Amino acid sequence: MEEEEENCCSTQLIDGNGEFNFVGLEKFMKAMKFSQCGLSYAVVAIMGPQSSGKSTLLNHLFYTNLREMDAFKGRSQTTKGIWIAKAVGIEPFTVVMDLEGTDGRERGEDDTTFEKQSALFALAVADVVIINMWCHDIGREQASNKPLLKIVFQVMMRLFSPRKTTLLFVIRDKTKTPFEYLEPILREDIQKIWDTVSKPPAHMDTPLSEFFNVEVTALSSFEEREEQFKEQVAQLRQRFFNSIYPGGIAGDRRAVVPASGFSFSTRQIWKVIKENKDLDLPAHKVMVATVRCEEIANEKFSLLASDEDWLALEQAVHAGPVQGFGRKLSSILDAYLSEYDMEAVYFEEGVRNAKRLLLKSKTLQLVHPAYITLLGHLRSSALTNFKIQLEQKLSRGEGFVASVNSCMQSSMLEFDKHCSDAVIKHADWDASKIREKLQRDMQAHASSVRAEKLSQLIAKFEKQLSARLGEPVESLFDTGGKDTWASIRRLLRRETDAAVSGFSTAAAGFELDQEGFGKMVQNLRDYARSVVVKEAREQSGKAVIHMKDKFIMVFNHDNDSLPRVWTGKEDIKAITHEARSAAVSILSVLAAVRLDEKPDKIENVLSSMLIDGSVAISSRSRGAGIIGDPLASSTWEGVPPENTLISPVQCKSIWRTFTAETEYVVTQAISAREAYKRSNNWLPPAWAIMAMVVLGFNEFMFLLRNPLYMLALFVIYLFGRAIWEQMDIPGEFRNGTLAGLISVASRFFPTVMILLRQLAAKAQGHPDHEPATHTQTLASQSFRSQTPTRTTTSSSTMDSSVSSNDSSETGGEYSSPQLTRRRVTNVEHEEFS
Repeated sequence: MEEEEENCCSTQLIDGNGEFNFVGLEKFMKAMKFSQCGLSYAVVAIMGPQSSGKSTLLNHLFYTNLREMDAFKGRSQTTKGIWIAKAVGIEPFTVVMDLEGTDGRERGEDDTTFEKQSALFALAVADVVIINMWCHDIGREQASNKPLLKIVFQVMMRLFSPRKTTLLFVIRDKTKTPFEYLEPILREDIQKIWDTVSKPPAHMDTPLSEFFNVEVTALSSFEEREEQFKEQVAQLRQRFFNSIYPGGIAGDRRAVVPASGFSFSTRQIWKVIKENKDLDLPAHKVMVATVRCEEIANEKFSLLASDEDWLALEQAVHAGPVQGFGRKLSSILDAYLSEYDMEAVYFEEGVRNAKRLLLKSKTLQLVHPAYITLLGHLRSSALTNFKIQLEQKLSRGEGFVASVNSCMQSSMLEFDKHCSDAVIKHADWDASKIREKLQRDMQAHASSVRAEKLSQLIAKFEKQLSARLGEPVESLFDTGGKDTWASIRRLLRRETDAAVSGFSTAAAGFELDQEGFGKMVQNLRDYARSVVVKEAREQSGKAVIHMKDKFIMVFNHDNDSLPRVWTGKEDIKAITHEARSAAVSILSVLAAVRLDEKPDKIENVLSSMLIDGSVAISSRSRGAGIIGDPLASSTWEGVPPENTLISPVQCKSIWRTFTAETEYVVTQAISAREAYKRSNNWLPPAWAIMAMVVLGFNEFMFLLRNPLYMLALFVIYLFGRAIWEQMDIPGEFRNGTLAGLISVASRFFPTVMILLRQLAAKAQGHPDHEPATHTQTLASQSFRSQTPTRTTTSSSTMDSSVSSNDSSETGGEYSSPQLTRRRVTNVEHEEFS
């Protein structure tokens, strides 16, 4: 408790004569580091009749060391004026304010001025006002709590604070009367007093809850029930933790003055009260913010003016250019502005921002001459470097215009770089005038020779167009699709616009006339178009390759781009039609140049003639000279001859070549599908199984009449099942019926012998642990000996399926030979592994 008493730092804020102890308050704030709390603090004041135990309650509630009355020396005035102390061990920082008791004989009956002044001061400053009153006064008409409440409500008529104050009524020396009966009586007395207090016309009907949050609690007698009193005080103490947060006892925080302005604010409030003026808290808050923010701003400006880093930087600028000038000066200004922001953050926002702008303006006026001096150094240095570089280039015989442009660009870049380095982020100073003067000085040494530089510039952008159009256009033709030419047009437009924009920017310094500039731009656009047309002609010569690649991609991959496995369920005809349609789409893309966005019917003609079967009719009637074949022409309808890449006649020839080269793929797919079906159909058909069941009914009845036969069949079933599992017969038939029969026949008798040997060993009581291993060894040896035969058989079966299905399937279906070979290879790998 001694350490806590030392930390509370009790100080008399206002003496009995009404003098404000400003020095003592400053010492209190410095000792308690109160100024660093910002808005995170609360003020609790206590009011009540003299000798009602206010100081005793505060000392037990907040661990303060306020002076208490000695009951053995008589009941007299103990607290004179107003005292403050820090609540020990409570967060947030809580200032405890102990007011002089009311109704004291020392001041007399008529001297109530200080009582009203102190009550008004408490209501203006405190978040929570504790009303200390005796339990036996509740319900009495003439009791000590009535004058006190009248004082509180009367001074409230002058204050009308924008925030609600919490009135915490503490009933002392609670009697046997239950608290549930005391509280309603007290609240009724409070309401009566409020109703009888005279109010301004604007607040005649204003309820008490508009100004106060009223709470009531009761405590036992400290002298008679000390332990119970301490327990109840400890419970009450918990309510003051986190008191300023929402839901806390001091939750209403409107119009709170920052802690750094608490000293000035309280002194001004007491001064206004002493002068008997109306107390306007919002105006008071602005006044406090104005004074404190101006003090902080002046302090920071004075510190900046005498800052050693700034003085050293200013001296260095007068001597010559300083690298990192803007960064260093911005850092110095940031430091002082940040300090201002930290110290003024809780003051009224409008006042705070206005004073910050004034501080910023004064600091920029202070440093602006140094910035101008630095720009002068930079201009002189850039001009000197330009003259030296130009002289060196001309002495080596380089072109004059190129030398001038190179030197000017280099010098201007250097100047701009140093200007950017000198920029202060807090200012919007413009260095354009000095830059223009530097440009005029450099242009005084230049001439108008520009032809060679322009030709180099045009060649540069043509090369750029070739690089940015060639490979992308080739890639678009490789992928193919209905929107290929739309993508090419977008690419051409984008790259051409980018090149024209870049050329315009680069040629701006040459001061070209409008006609000459327009001709150069048109030549650049024509060149870009010629690059695309050239690439399109090259790709049209590879039409068959592109069509085959697209066909194989679509035919051999499903909609999820996964490789197809021919399981017998696929519709090869539909897949072939889809793949051929994709190939026709590629052919239509390569047939003509479509850079003018004019619609054509090339794809529709090719689809109807090549996919829908008209080609066959046309080819059979070719000798008869039937008229009306759209592909029997050298030009496309609606397409200029210069835009034709592949003529209709050439499309027919390309399609015949394409179909001839892709028929093998369809054939292989059909063969793979039939082979898969045969390999998975080793069981007899369903009708055969039903016939066996029906025709074997008599044999089944015979077995039922002869149980021994049934037992023999059951033993045979068990023995057969053991052989089935030992030899893995379904696995043997997975690669074909013939190969499975050969493998089963070669392994059957060794497996039977091994099973019999195991049964004999178990019957003699000597279990054999090696048969499984021996069986696997014999099986693997037998399996390897049969591998060539099975592979040959599978191959012959697949070849026969190809030949047998050529006539049954349409010529338009095919599969991937690569996938078929991959499956055969996988089978062989499994057999030999």
